[in-house]
Amino acid sequence: MQESENRPELCDLLGIDFPVIVAPMFLVSNEEMVIEAVKCGATGAIPALNYRTTDLLREAIRKIKSTVKGPMGINLIVNKSNFYYKEQLKVCCEEKVDFIITSLGSPEETIIEARKVGTKVFCDVTDIRYALKVQDLGADAIIAVCKEAGGHAGNIPIHELIPMLKKECKIPIISAGGIGTGKGIKEMIKLGAAGVSMGSIFIASHEAGVSDDYKKACVDYGSKDIVMTTKLSGTPCTVINTPYVKEVGTEQNWLERLLNKNKRLKKWVKAFTFARGMKKLQNAAFGTTYKTVWCAGPSIEHVHSIRSISEIFTELKAGYESN
Repeated sequence: MQESENRPELCDLLGIDFPVIVAPMFLVSNEEMVIEAVKCGATGAIPALNYRTTDLLREAIRKIKSTVKGPMGINLIVNKSNFYYKEQLKVCCEEKVDFIITSLGSPEETIIEARKVGTKVFCDVTDIRYALKVQDLGADAIIAVCKEAGGHAGNIPIHELIPMLKKECKIPIISAGGIGTGKGIKEMIKLGAAGVSMGSIFIASHEAGVSDDYKKACVDYGSKDIVMTTKLSGTPCTVINTPYVKEVGTEQNWLERLLNKNKRLKKWVKAFTFARGMKKLQNAAFGTTYKTVWCAGPSIEHVHSIRSISEIFTELKAGYESN
């Protein structure tokens, strides 16, 4: 990497050598992926919901911290659909994770509690309005979730979103979405990003605990095969357009849309939709089923084989340094 004064902000913010967060991916992310990312001079995060209980979450955090010396993070869904949020936040604070990434809700409580123990909070945002809100609440950095992101994507292309946020916000902006090469990382840094959050290119890794079919799909399919669906969580989410996805469609039916608009039922409907959708993802991620619903983003275009995390980082670093 460059001299300190020229280092990307994310490196100084977290004390890492390479400005990449292996993004938290539902079902995919695990301790081994974060450990390998830290060994490679980067960092990683895991969704708290990847663990069935808060005890398992605590064990995972302790395992990572006892194995490598470097920053690690946990992703929290902070809206009402996550019934375990407060318990998960408590564990993160008690175990003093290095950073928390908040998604799908107000991060206010998370920021207040995390600040007490020195944990940084990075907030997913998709537009300038929400970015300014989380900045005012005291977020340490903004994760700019763009139109090209995997999972719950935004609406604004990354080359528009980063400059827009950089112009209006005073805290670091971390790019999230559409980047799958070292050259792409360097482009984001030049555009004004503090660093990059990358997920989809790490699905096809030896360390990922998902099925070989899921990993192979990330190799065989490309950016043109990524579609947006509302059937999984009620919130638009990107998936690989497998034959099963084509069969069932990507839009909620009329009854689901009607129930989602009912003020009294909306909370429970969203929770049920989320639980049902996540169960489908789980079955497809870890087993063989014709109901293949695999979450991924357009950056799988850059995935050509199943490799180790260290091999992926070696290629990313080489591309970064040569641009």
